[in-house]
Amino acid sequence: MTRLGVIGCGYGAQVLVPAFRADSRARIVGISARGLARAQATAQTHGIPRFFDDWRGLLESGEIDAVAIAAPPDAQPDIALAAFARGLHVFAEKPLALDFGAAKALAEAATESGLAHAVDFNFREIAALRAARDLLQSGALGGLRHVAVVWQVESYANKARLEGWKTNQGAGGGALSNFVSHALDYLEWFIGPITGMSARLAGMPGDARPNDTFVSLTFAFANGAAGSLVMSAAAYRGSGHKIEFYGEDGTLVLDNPGPDYMRGFSLSIARRPGDFAPVPVAAQPEDIWEDGRVLPSSRIVRGFLDWINGGPQATPNFAAGLRVQELLEAARQSHATGAWVDLHTLEMNK
Repeated sequence: MTRLGVIGCGYGAQVLVPAFRADSRARIVGISARGLARAQATAQTHGIPRFFDDWRGLLESGEIDAVAIAAPPDAQPDIALAAFARGLHVFAEKPLALDFGAAKALAEAATESGLAHAVDFNFREIAALRAARDLLQSGALGGLRHVAVVWQVESYANKARLEGWKTNQGAGGGALSNFVSHALDYLEWFIGPITGMSARLAGMPGDARPNDTFVSLTFAFANGAAGSLVMSAAAYRGSGHKIEFYGEDGTLVLDNPGPDYMRGFSLSIARRPGDFAPVPVAAQPEDIWEDGRVLPSSRIVRGFLDWINGGPQATPNFAAGLRVQELLEAARQSHATGAWVDLHTLEMNK
């Protein structure tokens, strides 16, 4: 039995608590939040025995074997480093940190610790995306020519014009960190290494918050394919999330027009010279939660607990988190300089 502490009463309570409770090998024994009243209320609501108003108290309690962090990227490195130092396994959120230097230190500490670690890049565990990856790897499209991602949604934080870390680039918020980090991870998971990119970031006109709501990227992949991404987190009644793969012998399309970021993806394929046909995706009877994020996160949790219990290393882990941090850094550098960035020659902050 792995005794788990959860840090964060937002995503931590909404997603990570049920995701870990889906596996009988984990028992949640404590939760922390900023503010004792909030921590206590969350603990009572979810039947968690202990609550803390500071993550340090949870880590130092001596009652946990692992920690799941649902804290902003500017706070996560200190928490994770302290957890590794105390011999605790770490389940983290994306992005790992604010910059490459902090993420590198965290990834190195994870490797040196020998402890289990995972990053919640949960798009990898959506059934339709896994089916698409299987088709790509089987060669169903022939040689890949290019991939196009169009992701147009309106986040709650932007709809309500909230002031907080999710709308503050300096704290790890904004569309690039919150949304596009997922796409950078799944694009390399689908296709392979990105070797170069150009980027443009923008906020809403007249918005005084340090918040990027629009991201436009173009990519080069190591296999010779090209790529593009357009993402807005301020698109009222936006078209949703679509990923299109264009190959020599056909086209593959993932499409989710609905408001649920995780549920709702359909998959279709057109093989030359034919038209599009739907690709059946297995039903998910275990998807019993109101929140669509829980099921894919629970699958990453399962790999994390496998590792703790002597199984293979979990994926995605902190190495994947560090790679995404490198790609985020490349995007920011390209935006700042107005130039194409070659990943082979990118100068990282040390």
